[in-house]
Amino acid sequence: MEKPRFILSESLQQSRRHFISGIAAIAGGQALLSIPLISKAVPFIPAFETYTVAQVMDKFINEVPGGREKDTVDTLKSGSPDSQITGIVTTMFATIEIIRKTISLGANFIIAHEPTFYNHEDDVSWLKGNPVYEYKADLLKQHHITVWRNHNYIHNMVPDPVTTALVTQLGWTRYADKGEKGLCTLVKIPAMSLKDLIGYLKQKLGVEMVRYIGDPVQSCSTLFIAPGGAGLIKQVGGAAFYHPDVLICGELQEWETAEYVRDARAKGENLALIILGHIASEEAGSVFMLNWLKDRFPSIKSVHIPAGNSLSFL
Repeated sequence: MEKPRFILSESLQQSRRHFISGIAAIAGGQALLSIPLISKAVPFIPAFETYTVAQVMDKFINEVPGGREKDTVDTLKSGSPDSQITGIVTTMFATIEIIRKTISLGANFIIAHEPTFYNHEDDVSWLKGNPVYEYKADLLKQHHITVWRNHNYIHNMVPDPVTTALVTQLGWTRYADKGEKGLCTLVKIPAMSLKDLIGYLKQKLGVEMVRYIGDPVQSCSTLFIAPGGAGLIKQVGGAAFYHPDVLICGELQEWETAEYVRDARAKGENLALIILGHIASEEAGSVFMLNWLKDRFPSIKSVHIPAGNSLSFL
């Protein structure tokens, strides 16, 4: 049974108004909608009701095949499931910068795809006394910000929304293998050179530079896409099974997949590798999360704020 909705208190009404007025100030009012996946601009609806964090989480989890997991990393990293939501920010990482922007909007709920405290399980036992961890944890606590990591649950949906959203953002939906429903997917595009493919990916994803292995003039048509940190087995397994021209991944261990591709080329295979970066390859999934919220909870003020790349290039 769905929990009862609550009439907004005056303080919550003020927070909602703060959220709306603050949106244009974040990133010049442009970066929030910088990812072309967003299909429509949903106008903010005058708020007369609110929901708790638990209601939003439960709604999403109930739509996932298999439902709630007993052992999962998709837990609250701060805050309370009973918090009444004043606004939601979706993002890849709940960085200190994202937290500050959330505060400035008057929002109090961040849905992040990746860890908040620097390791997959968000184990903070080893961070006690660390000044960066303590500053971040105190910032969340002082401003009553709830952070939920939605990683496994979103990847467990069929088809995987993160991969589907990436393929959509790249304009390759009609080229994707309809049999692929998981984290990785096979795409067969009109042939282009590796150099042109890299340029296309950079333009579509807003990536400054990528690392790659291969001949810039080689022809590329069959692509195996493994976004995020899919790992050695999925990356190499997919390359060995599908024999693509290019393996496109988010990130990798340099001593694993990259060395496999180097040896494959030395053996005579025409396998290239493009490393997009973890965030660039999965950011579209956080935009999917925003659109999901707008469809299911239109009265909640929600916005996507890109976390951006933590790394720069010289």
